[in-house]
Amino acid sequence: MNRIGWRVLLLTGAVLSGSAMAGDKPTELEFAKRFGARGSIIDISVAPDGEHVAYVKPSAGTGTVVVVTKADGSEMKVIARADGRPMHLTDCGWTSPVRLSCRQYGLAKLDDVLAPFTRIFAINSDGSNVVPLGRTQNNATRVSQFDGRVVDWLDGTDGAVMMLRDYVPEGANPLSPGEQGQVDGLGVDRVDTTTGRGRTVERPVRDASNYLSDGQGNIRIVEVDGKSGSVLTGATSYRYRRKGERGWNQFSRIGPDAVGLRPIAVDGTTDVAYALQSHDGRDALYRVKLDGSIQSDLVYANPTVDISGVVTLGRRGRVIGASYVTDRRQIEYFDPEYDKLARSLAKALPNLPLIYFQGASADEKRLLVFAGSDVDPGHYYIFDRATRHLDELQPARPALVGMAMSPVKSVTYPAADGTTVPAYLTLPSGTSGKHLPTIVMPHGGPASRDEWGFDWLAQYFAGRGYAVLQPQFRGSAGYGDAWYIENGFKSWKTAVGDINDGARWLAKEEVADPNRTAILGWSYGGYAALQANVADSALFKAVVAIAPVTSLPMLKREAQKYTNSRLVNRFVGDGPHLVEGSPLQYPNKFRAPVLIFHGDQDINVDVSQSEAMDKALRGAGKQSRLVALKGLDHQIDDSAVRADMLAQADQFFRASLDIRDQ
Repeated sequence: MNRIGWRVLLLTGAVLSGSAMAGDKPTELEFAKRFGARGSIIDISVAPDGEHVAYVKPSAGTGTVVVVTKADGSEMKVIARADGRPMHLTDCGWTSPVRLSCRQYGLAKLDDVLAPFTRIFAINSDGSNVVPLGRTQNNATRVSQFDGRVVDWLDGTDGAVMMLRDYVPEGANPLSPGEQGQVDGLGVDRVDTTTGRGRTVERPVRDASNYLSDGQGNIRIVEVDGKSGSVLTGATSYRYRRKGERGWNQFSRIGPDAVGLRPIAVDGTTDVAYALQSHDGRDALYRVKLDGSIQSDLVYANPTVDISGVVTLGRRGRVIGASYVTDRRQIEYFDPEYDKLARSLAKALPNLPLIYFQGASADEKRLLVFAGSDVDPGHYYIFDRATRHLDELQPARPALVGMAMSPVKSVTYPAADGTTVPAYLTLPSGTSGKHLPTIVMPHGGPASRDEWGFDWLAQYFAGRGYAVLQPQFRGSAGYGDAWYIENGFKSWKTAVGDINDGARWLAKEEVADPNRTAILGWSYGGYAALQANVADSALFKAVVAIAPVTSLPMLKREAQKYTNSRLVNRFVGDGPHLVEGSPLQYPNKFRAPVLIFHGDQDINVDVSQSEAMDKALRGAGKQSRLVALKGLDHQIDDSAVRADMLAQADQFFRASLDIRDQ
């Protein structure tokens, strides 16, 4: 526990980032273990009275635990465990000063299809009185896949919350044939988390997928998915109700052929909703009146990037700002007190510029704060506003405390058509920055992007002596409609072209040794890593693909098992790109050796895609190896497995690029 007086902190904040290497240089295996170790905190929350903190943390293998401590970090107690086979603990929140509601996630076979499911339960802060919070129904006519989540935490005094719950129709009861329930779908109940009993607040709306509360115990918006039978169509309708009324009114509609307001939060004190909508080709934040007029006013827009969402705080989810990412994440605070506090913390922690408020006691006198940087994985603190003390709770990655990292620089480079592409470049510390072995590392998604900050993959490889480039290629999200193009699959030539142009630029700038340049990616990044070699087989000398898409037709076929099949089909599209954009179709074009990692429980991208790619490459006489990871999904949430993956990838690159050990 590191308690620092506020005035002292202003003078000594520089020592908190731990930028120097502690102790002897670790061995290669130890180095991989430290970076492969999962972050210490999956989720964190503070009790309503501010006296205790709950963490969801990784444990051995794929396991997770819930830990409760006092706010000063003392008296740590593990109150719940999950071994990850199949259940993983994902998040917990306080329903009273002594009780929590926690969710679990897992995968299970439903009708021979591997499908995700969640379960929610309540537990006392000492680990006693575990109560399931999903609805209990007799003679259920279907499986409850996602049984609930909290949509309003209320005031945190008595353990009551408002929960989205799955209402499952009941079949005929032979003992009481007239009592079967026929309601179906997601409704909202007010639930006593001590007993698990609840009363209906909102009867299910057909095909509802979400509800938004105003933070004062009132459901104000319902989100309804368009469906054809059980298959999602991609259209979504939002309905709202005026204060004090029960009927629903149309708020907006979005979908394949409709662009409208997408509500993301409701502020009950001002009777408005916050919503995102396109403005000059980029998502902007609007404030929409819920008085019947649906008058919308632009709150904040950025001329170069999308607004990604709002920043909320406290049990009532009060909106205090808007968030967006330029070269790094920025927050535009609407609340002047938090704006001032954020600026003060930034001055106090000059080496940790990424500062986020992550939770608060009911009176907001105690705040959970995260602070990190590109060269520091970050630290979690509790800030007492009365005493102005900032107490460190935990480092985000204890295994990396004291280890030197490599600074991350925002750069741009020209694509072949003259477009300027943003990227992040990490150069290994202690080098000249010239003629280095280099890894180009495209992100996943493709509707995603990288951000400036700590990245365990990039930092691991930089620590092993590689320059790492993370291109924000066209097809990435966050830069507006024009940059997104048709997405990274339909417009793969542009997206992959940008990635390859990044490697060419590094060689031209003499950062990269063109004879020792490799590519590595995860998910869509793995796809791009493979497809980059189809586009230019001479550019990269080694390829590592983690959980990659290898065939666009296979991706569409896999989706037929799930309700989002129509959405996936529309996203991937039809036409010549299905073949041209599938690396599986072109094993003969590969010159570089390939190493593939893939979990055999992956429902994002089936492991059969990697199996087919490996078989095709080896059948064409190419060098390929597949490492199938038993019992793991798309995220590969196992520290030991991640460490082994890092070590294997590094050894593979060193052998393929003829890198001599230093």
